[in-house]
Amino acid sequence: MNAPRTRVQRRPVHGVLLLDKPLGLSSNQALQKAKWLLRAEKAGHTGTLDPLASGVLPLCFGAATKFSQLHLDADKVYETTVRLGVRTSTADAEGEVIDTRPVQCTVGQVVEVLDRFMGDIDQVPPMHSALKKDGKALYEYARDGETVERDPRRVTIHEIELLDMQLQAEAPTLSLRVHCSKGTYIRTLGEDIGEALGCGGHLIALRRVATGPFNVSQAITLDALAAMSESERQEALHPIEVLLAGHERVTLDAEHAGRLLSGVRRRGDWPNREHVAVFGPSPADPSRSVLLGTAHTQGGELIAGRLLSPTDIQQILDLTEAHAS
Repeated sequence: MNAPRTRVQRRPVHGVLLLDKPLGLSSNQALQKAKWLLRAEKAGHTGTLDPLASGVLPLCFGAATKFSQLHLDADKVYETTVRLGVRTSTADAEGEVIDTRPVQCTVGQVVEVLDRFMGDIDQVPPMHSALKKDGKALYEYARDGETVERDPRRVTIHEIELLDMQLQAEAPTLSLRVHCSKGTYIRTLGEDIGEALGCGGHLIALRRVATGPFNVSQAITLDALAAMSESERQEALHPIEVLLAGHERVTLDAEHAGRLLSGVRRRGDWPNREHVAVFGPSPADPSRSVLLGTAHTQGGELIAGRLLSPTDIQQILDLTEAHAS
């Protein structure tokens, strides 16, 4: 007879967890595991990372989910290994081998080809991706054996660093570090580099080492999170404002903060700014400030964007005080 399942008592949790996602889990599976460990009521992630990729995945809890979209545009840094001479149906190690060719390129040709992929380039999204066409994910078409027309997408490759090169090995490889814009498919990049070298290729390893201001050295694994006490898990969360890097900081007094939270524009001598992080005084301790939300300034007016609710703000203050005591 199966033992009854223990129901997890959910609670308000607000903040950002930098997770080092393991291989084999989808981003949503990793999110649900972390959400369960934190007993969080609400959670979301800031863009997916393939099951065959590991690395830094920022997870947002509670009020932080209001700002998760801001991180989707962030640049990414990946470390990847391309197996040369073999093409697969998925451009990675999961797919079936569809072509093999000898690897006859030189070191000079590798350097020249990598230079060719620097800057703005057009990529055709892979069929095995979550991108949608006519309301259906491309991987669903691929699963049904269909190939559909995909429009090229412009992405930016800021830098490709050659970490290692084994052209004479029995299984020739290139190991690369790629700094790129949002929307870049590293599988497609690896496959295209292999084609440009005349031998084809596919990814056999992929790790995201940075996304926006977050580095994998700051991230925590699910195993490490599971081994922590509940208070240690709470302390592993970063404050919501880490998602607002690059925003101009504006701090209001209690009266103006209250009016802004009611949706009323405030006037001041602010220069025009598209991205503003707004703070106000803590009701319990006016010498301390608390995040109110985002806004923009135009014509001397502070215009609210995404705001935290008074309940969110009070819960964040309560959690902060509980862990400080």
